[in-house]
Amino acid sequence: MPIGKPRQLSLFDGSSPGTAAPGPTPAAGLPPATPEPPGYTRHEIHLQDQPLAYRLRRSRRKTIGLTIRDARLLIQAPTWATRRQIEEVIQEKSRWIRDKMRINQERMALLALQDTQWRPGGRIPYLGVMIELRLDGSREARFEGDPRHPRDCDLLFLPLPDGADGGRIQERAQAWLQEQARQDFDTRLQRSLALAEQQIHGWALSAAQGRWGSCTSQRRIRLNWRLIHLPPSLIDYVVAHEVAHLKEMNHSPAFWREVERLCPDFKAARDALARHHPTSLPLF
Repeated sequence: MPIGKPRQLSLFDGSSPGTAAPGPTPAAGLPPATPEPPGYTRHEIHLQDQPLAYRLRRSRRKTIGLTIRDARLLIQAPTWATRRQIEEVIQEKSRWIRDKMRINQERMALLALQDTQWRPGGRIPYLGVMIELRLDGSREARFEGDPRHPRDCDLLFLPLPDGADGGRIQERAQAWLQEQARQDFDTRLQRSLALAEQQIHGWALSAAQGRWGSCTSQRRIRLNWRLIHLPPSLIDYVVAHEVAHLKEMNHSPAFWREVERLCPDFKAARDALARHHPTSLPLF
């Protein structure tokens, strides 16, 4: 292994054997305001008697590649592939397509709601419940309730004057959430390390766009701060996943046995986490 390039294992959405339950087949069309991707032609296929549009581009590649972008199914296929072969691949990947398109549609909905989210009375997810934002003129943020065991509609008071714009509200809310993440994750991490009888050389928050956590061969762990939005059981699973890598730097059966030892209900949490993605949560 080259020096200076430590091995790293990451927890991505869908990296584990669990998958989300398929949702309804997405609509075939898209808003007319969204431009067509250049070089693609539009086609349609029926999945479970529901129409699904896809965009196809031929290239010199050797395999058929599927991508979900802006709630569209984009396919790049070699020049020799027939339409029948392409659509057989779509049928085989139909569950993956539905899951990814649902996640993209949820993210687009969050983007549409963002302007109304960052205001007094706006609500954001915190440890699996929805808390409400309020403003006051104090020097520090104040949480009305138990920040370790929040309840729906608990209030987060941000140190901002009435009339503060959405950008400032967003910035202050992020700072508070990240501080809660540091404290909460450290407690969970120390508990999991003690159970695993392992030590690390440090840990830090991350803001990775495509992963919930990672563990390097240098025994350093990173946890995505956006986990603070999710229920505690999902955070515990991610922590256990990364701690298990200290013993097994792979995803072998031995690794999953260690995860189960550290987090007995990991399968339910793993499946629930597969329905989320770091970029599907409130944007900062």
